[in-house]
Amino acid sequence: MKIKFNVGDKTIMATLNESKASQDFLALLPLTLTLEDYAGIEKISYLPKKLSTQGAPAASNFIPGDVAYYAPWGNLAIHHHEFGYASGLLILGTIDSNKDVLIKPGTFNVTVELVK
Repeated sequence: MKIKFNVGDKTIMATLNESKASQDFLALLPLTLTLEDYAGIEKISYLPKKLSTQGAPAASNFIPGDVAYYAPWGNLAIHHHEFGYASGLLILGTIDSNKDVLIKPGTFNVTVELVK
């Protein structure tokens, strides 16, 4: 399942896995989110509703370019620096192109859409 993040005039492409959480995320699209810096390693945004954790591992290893859902807080997380293993983290997919667009500092809006 392909999605795109529109950041101004830039487009970031990503591929989602087929987990229940990814399916729940797709059901929210199209969606406009505000991405903000968190801990200097990722961009996060709170989602309008919690995603399913059915069948998900208790923890995951998060690497740059991963698109994930952090279940304890109910937020989308996109890592742009090394992080490691975290409890409650569900990998939804991976950024395929233009991940450098996310590294810019500060808060900005993105529109997330399903690619048909």
